[in-house]
Order: sequence, then C-alpha cells, then structure tokens
Amino acid sequence: MAGLIPPDKLEQVRGASDIVEVIGGYLPLKRAGANFTALCPFHKEKSPSFNVNPHKQIFHCFGCHKGGDVFTFVKEYENVTFVEAVQRLAERARIPLEFTDQPGQRQAREIKETLRQIHEQIARRWEAALANDAAGQIARDYLAKRGVPADAVKLFRLGYAPDEWDDTVNWAKSKGYELPVMEQAGLIIHKEEGGRYYDRFRGRLIFPICDEQGRIVGFSGRILSGDEKTAKYVNSPETPIFTKGKIFYGLDKSRRAMADAGYAVVCEGQLDLIACFMAGVQNIVAPQGTAFTPDHARILKRYVNEVVLCFDSDNAGQSAAVRVFDSLLATELAVKVAIVPAPHDPDSFIKQSGGPAFRQLIERADGFFDYYLNRLCTTNDVKSDKGRLAVLKAMAEAVNKTGNSVIADTYAQKTALRLGVLPDAVRLEFRKAGRSTSPKPASQDEEPLEEAAATARPSANELWLIKLLLSHDELAPWTAAHLRLEWIEHPFIRQIVSARLKAEAEANWHGMSQLIGELDNDLARSLATEATADVRPLPNPGQQISDVTLRLRNQNIERQLAELAQRLAQPGLTEVQQVELLNQQMALRSLKRSPLDTGGN
Repeated sequence: MAGLIPPDKLEQVRGASDIVEVIGGYLPLKRAGANFTALCPFHKEKSPSFNVNPHKQIFHCFGCHKGGDVFTFVKEYENVTFVEAVQRLAERARIPLEFTDQPGQRQAREIKETLRQIHEQIARRWEAALANDAAGQIARDYLAKRGVPADAVKLFRLGYAPDEWDDTVNWAKSKGYELPVMEQAGLIIHKEEGGRYYDRFRGRLIFPICDEQGRIVGFSGRILSGDEKTAKYVNSPETPIFTKGKIFYGLDKSRRAMADAGYAVVCEGQLDLIACFMAGVQNIVAPQGTAFTPDHARILKRYVNEVVLCFDSDNAGQSAAVRVFDSLLATELAVKVAIVPAPHDPDSFIKQSGGPAFRQLIERADGFFDYYLNRLCTTNDVKSDKGRLAVLKAMAEAVNKTGNSVIADTYAQKTALRLGVLPDAVRLEFRKAGRSTSPKPASQDEEPLEEAAATARPSANELWLIKLLLSHDELAPWTAAHLRLEWIEHPFIRQIVSARLKAEAEANWHGMSQLIGELDNDLARSLATEATADVRPLPNPGQQISDVTLRLRNQNIERQLAELAQRLAQPGLTEVQQVELLNQQMALRSLKRSPLDTGGN
C-alpha cells in the first residue's frame, strides 16, 4: 500500500461517489421501487437479483450474496485493491488524494507516476511512427505478412521504434526528461565507455505491456531485420513499475472475459495472444516469455478457478506447459492443456483453420494428468523397463503433489493401462513415492472454530435482529440497553451489531456506508447489505426487536442449560457440586420466565 488515506479524505470520496451513478456506469440499472436492479456481474443469472439501494448507498446480490458499498463494488468488479478502488473513484470525482506517508513513500510514488507518464508518451511516439513514418514501413509490412488487422494494431497500441541509436535519447531531451530517469524507465542504456546513452529499443515492432488497470509499464520489441545472432525479442528490464513475474500481457483487456468464462487461456507470446483475442477467444493472457511464476498463478486465481494452457506445439512449448503446473497447483487452480497440432502455434493455427476451430481446440482440452501421461508415454519407450520406470516415477511425483487420493487412484489405473501392468502395482509405487513427501502438520488442516462458525448461515433471529437494527436508527438506544453481545452466536452478526452499537454510544453514526467501511470481512459486509437491501417498511419494528431480543436471550439460556445438563451427567461429582449446578439451572429457568425489562440485564 502506498500510504494510508486519511479518514476525512475517504469520506469525501465516498460522499462524491453516488453508488447508483457509479454502478450505472458499469451496468444497465433499472428502477424497482425505491431501489435499482440489474443482472449480477459477479455470477451468471437470467433474472436480476442484483440490488442497489440509493438511500443506504449499498449494493447486494440475493443470488451470490456479494454486497458492500461503492468502494467494495469497484474493488470487486475491477479486481483491484481497496486503495486502487479509492484512487479510481477519487479521479472520477476529481478529488486529489493525500496519503499518510511513511518516509520515502511519497518520493517512490512520484517516481512511479513519472515513469508511467514517460511510458505513455513514448508509446504514443512509437504508435505514430508505425502509422505514419516512412521508416515504419518495414513494421507495417511485417504486420501485413502476419495477418494482424488494423483494429488489432489500434486496440493493442502496437508501435515502431525507429532504427536509430539516439531517437529515444533525443526525444527525452526534447520533453525535458533527465536521461538517468529514462534509464530507470528501462528505455535507454548507459554506456560506461564515454558515458553516453543509447536506445534500448531500435528498429523493432513494439508491443506495449500494461498493468491490470491498462497503464503502460513496459515494452517488448520484436526485431524486424538483422543477423541471426540478434535476440528476436528485447524486453523492458525490471523497474519500479514493471516486475516481469507479476505481469500478464493482455490481462487489462481479458480480465472481464476471463471472469465471465470461468477459466483463463494461457499462451506464450504477444502475437499468439492477439490472434486468439481477435478470433473471439478473449479470456486469454500471456506471461512475459514462458517464465511462469507463483505470482502469475495467484493473479489468475483472483479471476478464475481453471486454466487452459495453450503453448506452442514444439518440445520447448510442451516442456513449458509441464513447468507451469506446479505454480498453478499451489493455488488450487484446475489445469487443462490444449495441444495445437504440429507444426503450428496458436497464431498460425488460427490463420490456417480459423477461429471456430481454435475455440473447439480449447473446449476439448485434456485435463493436465491425461495430457502429461500421454506426453510421458510418447517421449519414453514404454516397451522397455527404463521407459516404464520413467513414466511411473514422473506420474507418481505429479499426482502426489495434489495430495488427493481420488486423483492418485484414477491415474494409477490409467497409468497401469498404458504400461500394461496391474493397477495394484502402480498404486503401491505411487504410495511409496508419496511417503517421501513430508506430511503437512495437522494444525494446518484444522479450521479454527470461529472461522467455521463464520462460514455457517446465521439463524433467522440473528438476521432479523440486524435487519431491524440497521433499518431503524431509532431502535439502537433500546437495543444497546437490553441486548448482550454474548447472546449472538454468529461472529459476523456479533461484529455488525457491536459496530452499530459502538457508533450509537459514541454519537458517531453516519449510516450504512460508514458501517460497511468498518467491516473487515466480505462475509460480514454481505450479511449487512443482505439485511438492509429490501427497503419495504417493517410493521411495528419496536415490538419486533423486543421479541427478537427476547428469543435470542432465551436461546442463550437454553444453550447454558444444555451445558449444565451435560456437566450434571458426568460421573464423580460431589454432592456440593451437584447442588451448585442444580441451583444454576433453577436460576436460569427463572430468568427465562422473566421479561427483558426485569431480567434481561
């Protein structure tokens, strides 16, 4: 996080961001009484269950139960951090943000902003060179030869870096940028001999690389002429705004399509991605080169639960697909592999067979273990002992990484069939290989009781309590005087009620938006918005909250009585202990018969 946003600035941005106007910029909202509805953007549905409440400035989906305030919506819809969501809304409202910075943070943020500005401006320079300069003809010819249409060139902002040693150096000087800053941006290189600077990208077709927000943070340049010793691609080095292992090419354009499809296609290169995207497969990304990192996997997990790998058909491409598996498995992503028929890559296959054929190829992708078993049996001689042992060892290592006994048994049978041996023998070898892997400590598997309770559905009484309390401000003083938090079982309902009553006690209640901002869990926010999304008036709310509070108290008493009964049933109790427990039972039964006014506290 770049810094902490002061609370008053946060409230200023919230107040300037009407939730109906903001969400209406993303979705077609229709008025439904005092609220607005739409098809939910977070799950597939045929009838609208997504509800926006302008009075409380919240949204809630009754289908998938997502809910929150305007910050939550932008954060979830755009898949960005909370701070980034606030920044976007602040920019929309033209409110300058101020951060409570730690030493050096302001300077670091200013450097990043300068580098992004430089990248955007040089990208425009190279776009113009590709479109208009005579020297850019070589790049235009190359794109025509590769069948890249004009709308793709425009959409992906392709450019051409002039084939000169100092074009970018001179451009920087004309714009007033210091050359060490340009070097920090990765656009020019400092030559130790003579202390001169020269351009990193020269005579190359330029592919701008964007972050998830669509801001240009780096470049990849493909050579168009020169000897075979010259690297085909030159990429930006790591900079304060560009980390190769955390950036996907094309993600800024594909993330909504990925979320809608429920899976992501991963290919190798920029031209492959552009060809796939223009052919209608828009849920696609490409890492920089074939290097795939755990950070890449975590980014994909924010959008999808399944990945289809579609690398080149050559040995290097297929080996890359195998290397990617471990990173994807660690984030519990399901993995499939689509094989492009040799000698094609996705780009050439689409050129020859068309987009529909490629989409079928993706849809028919094999599960990773089926693909891996086929590859092992193809690259090893399964008629020899050496080949069978190699297949057996590799499959055992792969399936044991999942820790799933069903997958292990399934592929033990399939491996046995391919090798012509008994399934029990393969199962035994898989188990032997698995014993060499250290088991995970039991404590890591145990879910804390509070977390388990939080994922359970609250009782109807507890849901009704927050519905009444959050919909009728006048009920808060009475509730604070008569309700005890320990009567509430569900931890998130308890958190919501506690926050509301705390605001009442401090005379600091400013409505639902404030409450949503204070809740630090998506499930808690969802429960709060679910309870208040319906704006229909509740009959006799004062009597209802009294009845609900009484029921919660009596349910708490019942739980205490059940615990006492268990203790009384334990052997070895002394007579004194038995009498004490019986007295506690009598006191609780008497309390249960009392009204809240005389026995509630």
